[in-house]
Amino acid sequence: MKLIPLADRVVLKQVKAEEKTKSGLILSSAAQEKPEIFEVIEVGPGGVIDGKEVVMTVQQGQKVITGKYAGTTVKIDGEELLIVKQADILAIVSE
Repeated sequence: MKLIPLADRVVLKQVKAEEKTKSGLILSSAAQEKPEIFEVIEVGPGGVIDGKEVVMTVQQGQKVITGKYAGTTVKIDGEELLIVKQADILAIVSE
C-alpha cells in the first residue's frame, strides 16, 4: 500500500537507531535512543492552504528533524510512518 499525502503534508519514516557507539560498543535495544531523524518518503503537492501559497521545499529521500510531538503516526503494511505538515519540519539534515 502507498500513502499519497495531500496539500502540505509529508510522509516520514524514522531512521533506525544506532546499534553501536562511536567507540564500537554494541548497545542493547533498551539502551538505544530513538533517533529524531526521519527520512522523507512522500511529499504532498503544496498549493493554496488557508489562503496562502505553500511551496514544498522538502524532497523525497531527504533526512529531516521534526518537532517531538508533531504529526500523526500510522501503521501501513507493518511499517510505522509519520504524517506531518511541512511547517512541523524543523530542519533538513545534510551529511
